[in-house]
Amino acid sequence: MRHSSVTINRSRDLVGVGDKQERSNCHHDLQYAVILPHRQRSSYRSQVDYDCGKITPMDMGEILARITERRESLKLSEQALAVQSGMSKDGIRNWRRRHEAGDENAGANVSSISKVATTLGVSELWLLHGIGEASHPTISIAGKVGAGAQVPVFDAYEKGGGPQVECPPGLSPHGIVAVEVEGDSMEPVYSAGDLLFYRRDGHETVPVDVIGHRCVCEDVDGMGWVKLIKEGRDIGTYDLHSLNTTVPPMYGVQLKWAGRVRLHWPADLVRNK
Repeated sequence: MRHSSVTINRSRDLVGVGDKQERSNCHHDLQYAVILPHRQRSSYRSQVDYDCGKITPMDMGEILARITERRESLKLSEQALAVQSGMSKDGIRNWRRRHEAGDENAGANVSSISKVATTLGVSELWLLHGIGEASHPTISIAGKVGAGAQVPVFDAYEKGGGPQVECPPGLSPHGIVAVEVEGDSMEPVYSAGDLLFYRRDGHETVPVDVIGHRCVCEDVDGMGWVKLIKEGRDIGTYDLHSLNTTVPPMYGVQLKWAGRVRLHWPADLVRNK
């Protein structure tokens, strides 16, 4: 992904906006930067005035207000948001305290802002500049999957025709797929209508790291399952253990692929788009 050139204000943590080429005639002491996908530059330029005299350092107050708005809608505390974004538990609070204290160097590095945006499920552009909507990224629901009863995997929707669901906070949508649980054979762990989010590392592969974990998988007959996977007795086979202890294991199953379940979302939390 191509980005605008990145330079940072004389205060390392302060984030601003601008582009190297369009900044070349500017005689200010400060330099500003923003990481933007190359394909977004044209729309970004149409909404932001690049005149040198009108570009100012980023207002952390506005960023913090947008963080609070989104955080409260997700019912996340400042500490939880900071930790889920890879910061210390006081990271967000320290930003706010420095800003409220009038610290002229109050700000945040671009990397931290990007991680916070991912956790909140919003675009960096909206969090940094308030441009566009605070829309939540979406993930495709590929189909339905069962545990005890056999369910043809991914036959529920034509390719590209399935519904979209809002990406859960803290989960990157890149490379993630969701499937809907069908039936009650996974009770009480998973219920009908729940969504399971997983990542497939390859089209036809069973990675070593799936062994011993709950996975979404497809067997050679095209049936989809949610099982705890263990190595089978014969090379190239696997034993599939149900989440419901009343359902007997399936031994010596040949799998096309398997992906670890990264997140489980109960049906009552699902928000389709």
